[in-house]
Amino acid sequence: MRLIDFFERGLRYWSETPCLVDSTGSLTYAEVSLRSHQTASALTSNGLKPGDIVAILSQNCSKAFEAWIGAARADGVWVGLAALNSVSENTYILNHRHAKWLFIHSDFKKQIPQIQKECPELENIICLDEKIDDYLTFEEFIDNHSDNFPPIPYDRGSIISHFSSGGTTGQPKGAMWTSLIWQAWSANVLAHLPMKKRPVHLVASSMAHGAGIFVWPIMAFGGTIVSISRADPQSVLGAIQEHGVTHTFLPPTVIYMMLSHPDAKEYDCSSMDYLVYGGAPMSADKVKEAIEVFGPCMTQIYGQAECPVTIGILSPEEHIEAIEDPDKEHRLLSCGRAPVFVQTEIMSDEGHLVEEGEWGEIVVRGEIVSLGYYGDPEATAEIQEYGWHHTGDVGYKDNDGFIYIVDRKKDMIISGGLNVFPIEIERLIWSFDQVQDCVVIGIPDEKWGEAVKAVVELKSGEILQEEDVIKLCKAELAAYKVPKTVEFWEELPRSPVGKVLKKEVRKKFWVGIDRKI
Repeated sequence: MRLIDFFERGLRYWSETPCLVDSTGSLTYAEVSLRSHQTASALTSNGLKPGDIVAILSQNCSKAFEAWIGAARADGVWVGLAALNSVSENTYILNHRHAKWLFIHSDFKKQIPQIQKECPELENIICLDEKIDDYLTFEEFIDNHSDNFPPIPYDRGSIISHFSSGGTTGQPKGAMWTSLIWQAWSANVLAHLPMKKRPVHLVASSMAHGAGIFVWPIMAFGGTIVSISRADPQSVLGAIQEHGVTHTFLPPTVIYMMLSHPDAKEYDCSSMDYLVYGGAPMSADKVKEAIEVFGPCMTQIYGQAECPVTIGILSPEEHIEAIEDPDKEHRLLSCGRAPVFVQTEIMSDEGHLVEEGEWGEIVVRGEIVSLGYYGDPEATAEIQEYGWHHTGDVGYKDNDGFIYIVDRKKDMIISGGLNVFPIEIERLIWSFDQVQDCVVIGIPDEKWGEAVKAVVELKSGEILQEEDVIKLCKAELAAYKVPKTVEFWEELPRSPVGKVLKKEVRKKFWVGIDRKI
């Protein structure tokens, strides 16, 4: 299948059903189809060739999805730019991917002069929602173009999107996805998260990441895509109730804020089949609370830009089973089991697959693995060593095949010669009701090499003392894992997709230190 064929299936059976909905109104599948043909015709008549990069910089909105659907019809290669990226990060991505086309929302019009100046290969800038200077609007761009664009032949190996890595360890890399990769990840999603009714998918977190890619298998079932521009708790809860949302994808930080909202239980979330979370772990206590508030819809996914979304899945049924059976409660700390079309194993540093229960690096093999990083053969070779994709995550599998992420390989703290994995400590600290989020890092220490330190963000108006945190850790952890110090910050730094930037937190404490471990 081509990417556009997911949309075509929805069009065939649900042509008069709402396809795209946002604050400006609603478009049916038939209306989106006509406009996507016009978009594809406009792109090709203005010089787009199959394989050319088409970038989109926008808040979540229907016009941005229209541009993506039209580019897919024309066989353009999609590059999504996260709304919270800095302009320097956006110009880097545009230049690195040799982008020729950019669809941009007026929210980002202040970036246009710098983008135009620093991206010499960028030939066309189209304004999605309103007139900006002399640039064409989306409506002007597609006006008077053919609504009958001829189909592009299917090539299972053709690259159709570059999915940007998080950029937390240097400049973001472009993981290359083919048509076959899109099919494989969609097959995993549909095998483990089957449609229970015609879906309504809420895009609240960035469409350039997980929330956006869920759109395509949803459209294959005639789903309605509801876009809201901000993932603030009240907007998300209100949209779920208003539109009867069945699916959404959110980072844990947003779910925590929703749970903290004073009126969370007043909203009707009974339509929800799958509240998918990923990008960071959630504490078991928070998962239980979320099920109480939102119903039996919590769904954890584990994925990366290089392996879209489905390295591991913990389904709603597995969440409930873990809550109801004390012998299985520990599974809430896992990220589920490898889905049917993926091999997920644990590998030693020497390249050997290890037994269940042993720790090592989580590695992946299957059709969902990207071809590698665009323009970076060295980094590609590194992550594909021994014929497996290397996630950089340390973990283990239990006897039932559930995968547990212990930590990022590069986040490990070595204190007094002993290995400390921050996630174990962070999960304890998350159990405090007062805690919004936290990170545990190693800081320079003459005696220990690295001393364990916790940096905590509290919920608004809450108070917690350093001694409270240390007391809990002493009661639950080996002495060498207990934080030597605890610091409280008003807000932790986060990436465009809501991940806490542990590297940025750590950097503050290593200023002027030559060694980094």
